[in-house]
Amino acid sequence: MTIKWVKSDPLVMGGEPFMYGTRLTVRQLLQLRSNGYDLARLLREHPELKVVGVAQAYRYAADNRARYAEFFGRDGALTGPGLTDDEAAVLPEALRIPGVVVAPQKAARTA
Repeated sequence: MTIKWVKSDPLVMGGEPFMYGTRLTVRQLLQLRSNGYDLARLLREHPELKVVGVAQAYRYAADNRARYAEFFGRDGALTGPGLTDDEAAVLPEALRIPGVVVAPQKAARTA
């Protein structure tokens, strides 16, 4: 069985896309991320979430950028902490999207 991680139903959550198996909408997840929630905190406070589901929600936001424009910076990355490389290692390659799912790499400082 393939899980559709982001669902939309006009009779559920006012039609706002939500995470499979939760009462958390994609918008709420993006708000938490933009307020500084990293993956560890998201999973601790919402144990019903799965890493792949969070990544799918971030990808859904990127695929529907106009709907979630306020959560994207000028550089095109989602605001707030994304997954670390170690956290993203469990994801399929197609979900390891830099700046969307995976936190952008910090530019190396030269002295």
